[in-house]
This record gives sequence, structure tokens and C-alpha cells, in this order.
Amino acid sequence: MRQVERAIFDLRRGLPVLVRAAQGDVLVHPLEGCDDEAMAALQALAGTQPALALTSHRLGRLGIDVEAPAARLPLDAADTAEEVIAWASDEDSRLPPDTRPDTAGEGCTAALDLMRIGLLIPAAVIADIHDAHRAQIEALVAEGSVLAVLAEQIQAYAETRSHFLRRTSEAEIPLSHAEQATFVMFREADGMREHIAIVIGDPEQWNEAVPVRLHSACLTGDLFGSLRCDCGEQLRESVRTIDERGGGVLLYLAQEGRGIGLANKLRAYTLQDRGLDTVDADQVLGFGNDERTYGVALEMLQQLDIKRIELLTNNPEKIAAMDQGGVEVVNRRGVYGKLTQQNRRYLDAKAKRAGHWLEEVLGENEEEHVTPFQRPLAR
Repeated sequence: MRQVERAIFDLRRGLPVLVRAAQGDVLVHPLEGCDDEAMAALQALAGTQPALALTSHRLGRLGIDVEAPAARLPLDAADTAEEVIAWASDEDSRLPPDTRPDTAGEGCTAALDLMRIGLLIPAAVIADIHDAHRAQIEALVAEGSVLAVLAEQIQAYAETRSHFLRRTSEAEIPLSHAEQATFVMFREADGMREHIAIVIGDPEQWNEAVPVRLHSACLTGDLFGSLRCDCGEQLRESVRTIDERGGGVLLYLAQEGRGIGLANKLRAYTLQDRGLDTVDADQVLGFGNDERTYGVALEMLQQLDIKRIELLTNNPEKIAAMDQGGVEVVNRRGVYGKLTQQNRRYLDAKAKRAGHWLEEVLGENEEEHVTPFQRPLAR
């Protein structure tokens, strides 16, 4: 695990790392911080022409359909870093004619997993190691100039990191909508993300089915009152509702921008300003419809000894995640913000493209704010 964390740190600093894979080692450079000099250095070090690793979501936006989660596009020696970055993240970019993707090996796929874990754009410039350059690479790894990480370590880390959640501290913090509240801090093993459980009321007095809200952090909406979303209003309404229902828990999860991170969320906002909806904007950057997972939430509920809940949500995926993780959802209660001119398109996309239950706020059954429990099919 420590090697993966160190690799993420290096990539976020704009440094290349070596991913060791059964099909062959690859040098990986993140898209962020990539320039012509970095691409030339990568090629000189590896001894082969670099390629561009992209997710199937981004390739689809470029008009290339692949069955695998990722593929690699061969690069020409004349390709500039500016062009490569555009191919990976610009909606208006077009690939050179007759560009054909190559199969993504284990190293390529692991490289993109590292980008996601590190909250970077899920794209990378990668280069296979030529046999004539292997001794030089190994010498750099041995002296610590280049970090090497196993592809299987990356996969294992991505699948199990929520199981290493550590409860670090807590304090009573009275809130405007819930005077009896305790903040409990949880930290992930890599130290990159911290999550908060806001425990409202006296747990000894809670209902058998504990009211719970899984709230993904939204700096722009929760803190600054952005009009582009309804997150801040949902947050405060959830705290008030939990308090009125005798207490429960709001899990404040570090999953900004549906799991893509603040930097990528701002990039997506810029794309939305050009006419894309929230789902299409995320796909342009290489992300799926929703990059969130809820293993962290399940671990937090387990550590808080909560097994049966009334879930405050409009999102069927959250119910499915709780069911699959062994937490019984006995009822669902909708939670809404106000519909505004600025957030209408955002809410429309969530309802029509992500299946969120937003009929009440979007104009159907406006007077009814508690919807019947509906259990989605588990994936």
C-alpha cells in the first residue's frame, strides 16, 4: 500500500513512475504537468515512442468505441504535448485521421487507476521499456530516482482502501439545525481524504431504523452557496430532518464532484458553460456518469454500529450500495433544494440521465416531499 501512496504523491507532483506489469513495465507520466520537454524525457528514458492512455468514456467522445475500460493511442514523434492534452480533455479536439487504438495492457489500465485515485485527469502518457534501456531504468529505481509500483498492488489498493479507514478524532459541535451534534473524523489510509460522520442527537434514543444521509462534499455549494447545484440546501435540509426525526447520522464524504475531485469538477464546469450537461462534461474528461463508490460510507456505518437505516436520498445507486454492503434500508426519504434558473439543467441531467428521483422538485407532485420507498435493482 505504501508504494501506491508514494506513486500517487509523485504523479501529483508531475513526476513519472514505473508500473510493473506481467505484460511488460511501462513508464507513466500524468497529463497534468506534461509538456514537450517531459514527453521527450519520457521517450529518451524508456527508449520507445510514447502512447496516450485514455478511458473508454473519453474515447467514446472522440468517436472511438472500445469494449475494454481503456485503450492506448499511439503517438507520433511530431505530436506536441499541447495536442496530446487536447486529445485527452478538449471537447472540440479531433484525432488525426486513421488513428486506431491499441489494446490496453495491465500496465496501461493500472496507470489510469492511479490517476483516478490521485484525483487527476484519467489520462496519461505512457511508454514501454525497451530492452536496451532496462538496465538504466533499474538503476534509477534502485537509487530512488524513479519509483516502481506493481500493477496488482494498484488494483488491490483501489479495491480495499475503504477497509483501512481510521477513526481519528471527535468533538461536539452544536449546529444551527441540530444543537446536539458530534463530529467524528475518519481518515483514509493514504491520508488524502478525510470523511466526517455528524452524529445528531443521542444514539441511545435513535429510532430502530436510523435516519442517515450520505452527502458528498461540495465546496462550491455547501460553503459558498453556488447556484449551479442544490447541494448546500440539501445538506442543511438533511441535518434539520435528521434532528426532527429523533437524531441519526449525516456522513459527509470527501467525494467532490461525484468522486472526480475539485480540480476536475471545475474543469467540468467550464465544459458545461460551453453547452454540455454534467454527465457529458465528465465523460469529456474521461470519467463515467458517477465515479463515487460507497465502501467508505459502509465502513463508517459499521464502525458506528449502524445496520438498519432510513436513507435520505434521491439516488437509487445509494440504496443499491447499502443493500449490497449489508446495511438494510427500510425506507427512503427524499431531500431537496430549490429549483432555480441556474441549477435546472443540472437537476434535469441527474433525473433523466442518472435516474435520480426528482419529480417533486422538477414539477411533478410538487406538494409531496416524502416519496414512497422504491428499491432499485442491485447491479
